[in-house]
Amino acid sequence: MPCRLIRLLLCLALPVGIAAGSERPDAGQTLRVLVLDDAPPLSYRDQSGQLTGFNVEIVRAVCREIRARCQFEVTTQGAVVDAVAQGKADIAGVGLQETPERQGKLIFAKPHYRSQSLWLARRGVQPGQPGLTVAVVGGSEQESYARRQGWVTLAVATWGELDAPILGGRAQAAMVPMISALNLQKSPAFRQLDLVPVVMHVPELAGDVAFGISLRRPELKEEIDAALDRIKRNGTYDRINSRFLPFRVS
Repeated sequence: MPCRLIRLLLCLALPVGIAAGSERPDAGQTLRVLVLDDAPPLSYRDQSGQLTGFNVEIVRAVCREIRARCQFEVTTQGAVVDAVAQGKADIAGVGLQETPERQGKLIFAKPHYRSQSLWLARRGVQPGQPGLTVAVVGGSEQESYARRQGWVTLAVATWGELDAPILGGRAQAAMVPMISALNLQKSPAFRQLDLVPVVMHVPELAGDVAFGISLRRPELKEEIDAALDRIKRNGTYDRINSRFLPFRVS
């Protein structure tokens, strides 16, 4: 991984599995939890096909704390909000910012980390520059922001596919959460593009992110918030953070 990105990540370090199915810590209630499976290091499948990643393991820890049996189902970034809003699941086990578009669709748990977005492009290529096509993930904050600016976008379904439009020459830049940029830099072909990471200092693309809760299960907010507090106090959160990320996110 280029030292440039590592230095940026460390300088901007924020303040300090199973396949789709059920986990059973001697629980009574079953919670349907939507997760992604192609968004490393936040949520992905390991070599054995098991779901894991920072968000997935935080959800697991929360489920253990509230003694719930969590049934994981895989979705995409673009589908997760509406699926929970329509009552197809109880929890969106994805880091979501509380944007105006999402208010009224979900209840937001206490934030469990902070996010910032990067602009990835060749040196001198600026956001909003005429003639650019920007690669984004459909349903993401980055896509919403780019569309509000009137930029030309090329949307893919998953974070794992975000490099393809740039490698194929169909996009000249990408907007991506800082944590997801870690995975992109694992690709030798992507590294050879020598893209320059620049933090996008706009409120819509930086801030607290949280799990989403169905409006039909409002009682879960208090339980989940309390569980997040407990796993931070007992060290579970820090162990998960250290396992998946090279910097502190909360």
